[in-house]
Amino acid sequence: MLRHILLILSLLILPSAVQARAAKEDAPVILVSFDGFHPSYLKRGVTPNLSRLAQQGVTGPMRPSFPSKTFPNHWTLVTGLVPDHSGLVGNRFEDPRRPGVIFTMADDDPFWWNESEPIWAAAEKAGIRTATMFWPGSNVAWGGTLPAPRAMAEGGVRPQDWLQFNQAISNRQRVNTVLDWLRRPAQIRPRLITLYFDLIDTAGHDFGPDDARMAGVIADADLLVGELVTGFRELGITPNLIVVSDHGMAATSSERVIRLDQLADPALYRVVEAGPYAALEPTPGNAERLWSALAVAGAHHRCWRRGEVPERLRYGTNPRTPSILCLADPGWLLEAGPPKAAYSGGAHGYDPAAPEMAALFIASGPAFAKGKQLPAFDNVDIAPLLRSLLKLPAATRSDGTAATFNGVIRQ
Repeated sequence: MLRHILLILSLLILPSAVQARAAKEDAPVILVSFDGFHPSYLKRGVTPNLSRLAQQGVTGPMRPSFPSKTFPNHWTLVTGLVPDHSGLVGNRFEDPRRPGVIFTMADDDPFWWNESEPIWAAAEKAGIRTATMFWPGSNVAWGGTLPAPRAMAEGGVRPQDWLQFNQAISNRQRVNTVLDWLRRPAQIRPRLITLYFDLIDTAGHDFGPDDARMAGVIADADLLVGELVTGFRELGITPNLIVVSDHGMAATSSERVIRLDQLADPALYRVVEAGPYAALEPTPGNAERLWSALAVAGAHHRCWRRGEVPERLRYGTNPRTPSILCLADPGWLLEAGPPKAAYSGGAHGYDPAAPEMAALFIASGPAFAKGKQLPAFDNVDIAPLLRSLLKLPAATRSDGTAATFNGVIRQ
């Protein structure tokens, strides 16, 4: 009799357990980035949706990679490689193989991106459908070539669904597009989705992170999260939702500017990028003279030659990194000359260890435990986490590890 009762119970319980496990494994993985969202913004009392996700799931402070800029860190998040290893070493940089050409954030030539594989390329090659909304680099035919300027790329892998970045596409349209992707029949519904918002970063640059006007923008971002979560509920979908940022933001002012032209004769160098850090290339024959002028640290900055950057920054081995890197203290700016007008605002690109540069991390869904707090970790661990959730094998090249999340992933 007992044997029959146990058999009946097993028949009742087993299917539900199997279904629950299958639901967890098949849940869409959605990675959302709010560019420039500092974790402290959650403490301003205007983020009920994000705060609820954090309480229901996993959160913790995340360190960006150096340089704490938008494109390098968004590429790190989806490749698991620090910028020095991924090839995306800045928002602006040069490659010795293409003298006289500067990479900018508008460049979608695969040449600049092919040094590291993004998660959507790995997923697509494994038969997992992906979709991206404006994530930096998602419009690139990864692994392909561009035969001539303004030509169509040949070969390469893109997400099945992607859109060319356009700020005229509103944040609500971005949310609705993601929800429309999830409404599709199962055979054409993406399993991995990335979604990018720039509203926090734009306001942070314009106003500065401590400006009272930031509260309204942070609240707007939180409403977008609420719309997403409501949409998931209405569709009957419980995704593994990961909300991140690429970096934080530091308050800046025209009263805290370090003038490069007062550090060294401008005839000795070219400025590839300036701001929180300066990427400098010596003019022909002037490498030693330039270094002699910059070798002594200033009150609010220090400089290094390529290959001599402190190991903790994990930067300076890639030939795309600048010949000389100068890094300012948080809140200070390295500029070519004097400010043209008085200003205040915000900037990023500083030492990732600076508290102002901390990045957001919140994860919630069937794969994640509830109410867990992680210690500080590096953003190179996000790509391995995504691979784990999608059941992809570990990448052959990675600076991160999914082991960071071992205590917060449901088995």
